[in-house]
Amino acid sequence: MTTDAHAPAPHDSQSPFFHPALFYDTVEGYLDGVGTFVRRAVADGQPTLVAVPGRRLELLKDALADSHQHVTWVDMTQAGRNPGRILSMLQEFADRPEGAHGRVSIVGEPIWVGRTPAESQEATRHEALINLAFAGRGVSILCPYDNALPEDVLAQAHRTHPVVGDPAAYRASSRYADPHEVSRDCDLPLPEPRDATVMVFDEGRLARARDDADQWAASAGLPPERRTDWLLAVAEATSNSVRHGGGEGRLRMWRTADELVAEISDRGRLADPLTGRRRPDPYGANGGRGVWMMHQLCDLVEIRATDEGLVLRLHMRLT
Repeated sequence: MTTDAHAPAPHDSQSPFFHPALFYDTVEGYLDGVGTFVRRAVADGQPTLVAVPGRRLELLKDALADSHQHVTWVDMTQAGRNPGRILSMLQEFADRPEGAHGRVSIVGEPIWVGRTPAESQEATRHEALINLAFAGRGVSILCPYDNALPEDVLAQAHRTHPVVGDPAAYRASSRYADPHEVSRDCDLPLPEPRDATVMVFDEGRLARARDDADQWAASAGLPPERRTDWLLAVAEATSNSVRHGGGEGRLRMWRTADELVAEISDRGRLADPLTGRRRPDPYGANGGRGVWMMHQLCDLVEIRATDEGLVLRLHMRLT
């Protein structure tokens, strides 16, 4: 890997997969680092996706007006509201026919100032899993990081990116860690709710649990247009508990100032950390459709592997 480049090259000559973190302090530094990466990719004829927060998106569109028509632009605050959705979006772009036989370049900014700690934690897991999902593929994924982010977030970026730097120079990260290890490290204990509605369910009580979850969400103020999403997500999670989590589980639900949370715990295990992070094959036998659907329906999905089993927290905003 290069250690003294003056701008981020679109790929590493030693490996088909290139995943650098770009650290920036100023708007100018951001536009310089990201702009150089995008212009080089476009000049090489590579399909290019830029998925960054809306306020940065507009700045980049203006700065890259000459390349605008050759880039797919995505507002990450919408598409990546739930960090668990991002990986499947990147994979679907990389799998498009125009990128199937050549190199693909992506700018993805999954963590920005204003992200909650819970969202940043799942986005850090996402960054680690990128290295598993794209290993060996001809894909470059540049991830910008604002140096105003919390120190622990910036420290994790050094563990999730094989290459790190700034617009002036890139280098191999001395703190890069195995993606499985980082994913396990993200399984921090979840904070306990102050007050929760609790029910235990098994196959015979699934329908009752779903009805109670629907009625509880209505009484808690979830708008009707979101209640279908809520019910589908809870139904998938409780069904998975019965099928794969020991035949029964526990459902807890509570409300905060701005969201509803459903927590489903059982004795299951998640063998593949990529489960639910990529679109499953509808004809495949490997499963994962339920977890993928939860990610699509919810504003945040937190997954924790514990000594007792598996815990899923499904978050849905009230507005």
